[in-house]
Amino acid sequence: MESYNQFASVYDLFMEDTPYEKWFSYIEASLNKYNLSPKSVCELGCGTGQMTTLFAKKGLEVIGIDLSAEMLMMAQDHAFEDELEILYLLQDMASFELGEPVDFICSCCDSMNYLLEEEELLQSFLRVKRFLKPSGLFIFDMNTQYKYKEVLGNQIFADQTEEAAYIWTNYYDEEEEINEYEVSFFIQDEDGKYDRSIENHYQRAYSMEQVKALLEKAGLEVLEVNDNYSNKPLVELSERATFIVRNNG
Repeated sequence: MESYNQFASVYDLFMEDTPYEKWFSYIEASLNKYNLSPKSVCELGCGTGQMTTLFAKKGLEVIGIDLSAEMLMMAQDHAFEDELEILYLLQDMASFELGEPVDFICSCCDSMNYLLEEEELLQSFLRVKRFLKPSGLFIFDMNTQYKYKEVLGNQIFADQTEEAAYIWTNYYDEEEEINEYEVSFFIQDEDGKYDRSIENHYQRAYSMEQVKALLEKAGLEVLEVNDNYSNKPLVELSERATFIVRNNG
């Protein structure tokens, strides 16, 4: 599984339009729907801590797990600025360990797609089963096969701010169902010059049937699969699938 390195320092600049508040509202509504009032939560692939911060501000005990030390440093800085106590752990989603089970686990912004093999995804689900309390919920999202094939495909994307810029070259292998994106980014230093770095990241496109089968194999009950943090059912043109899963003990 790949981790963000230099890109972590400008990640929030380029992700400022990400609807974290919408995702958070959907998650809150889903917890209420299934009569769960969690006191503790763990986020897998927490990145710079945007979602963990929202949970902590609601008074929950929060754990954030990510494979990138750089991302976790940014997350810790955000927590310090907001005077929040959040435990951040440098761990792989497929083999994470917690001191004790939590009431609720989530994973947002297609983090689970970084697990490139079915066995890795299954192992992650098995860890969720182990560290999620009975009747606890697991809510996560994944990019769909449609998005990788028809939206990202073999495309080039670019963006810039006053402080940085990036060029994202995307490659999708339909046979292997592996999506590779090469990001060349340019970050302004103290002298006003731009330093260039390149990172390559890989994600796997899974069918919804594959994901459901692996969840069931791990002993988790699939309650809902919806379209992009909404109450609408998943359709052929959906770009992001949102799963609501329960640990029945």
